[in-house]
Amino acid sequence: MKSKSKKKTGVIPKVGSVLLSAIFLLSLSIFMFGCVHTNTDEGYKLIRIHVRANSNSESDQAVKLKVRDALNDLIVAEIDEGDSFDTAYRKLNGMKEDLRRAGDGVLKENGFSYKCRVRLNNEYFPTRTYEGIVVESGYYDALIVELGEGKGDNWWCVVYPPLCYVSGGGEGSVHYKSLIMELWKKFVDTFRK
Repeated sequence: MKSKSKKKTGVIPKVGSVLLSAIFLLSLSIFMFGCVHTNTDEGYKLIRIHVRANSNSESDQAVKLKVRDALNDLIVAEIDEGDSFDTAYRKLNGMKEDLRRAGDGVLKENGFSYKCRVRLNNEYFPTRTYEGIVVESGYYDALIVELGEGKGDNWWCVVYPPLCYVSGGGEGSVHYKSLIMELWKKFVDTFRK
């Protein structure tokens, strides 16, 4: 009579594989979510502005910049350097109709029949760089201004903290500068390390 030896599969190997799987999934999620910034990241609250042209035609792109200039004038008059994120968001939310009317006015003055739509939305954006300022990819609150179909290239910047200002350098010229550029660069550098 042969005795059959049974393999004993104990509780420890099963618990070990479940534990390893859990650690793997946790590590993966930490890695994936750690690579995307959001407005909820401590110290990384931004409000972006995106003016999306109707199309990439020369005339649609040109009027996009005129709308941008008109909206910047209104925004700069309302958003103060010392405003908190919540205050800036509240102000922009209250300005949406005025911004839409201003955009529609510019479009009409320039002979365009399509309209301007303005909304505040939380959207995913890829990494963008402008004059040494890097805004990492992630979900951000943004003032979205769509002209017509909104399928053309867009102009973007950061409304909060206030990094976009219209200069008086001449007709249609826009110069971007930051009143807090050095602090911003230090802030961005901490995320690169």
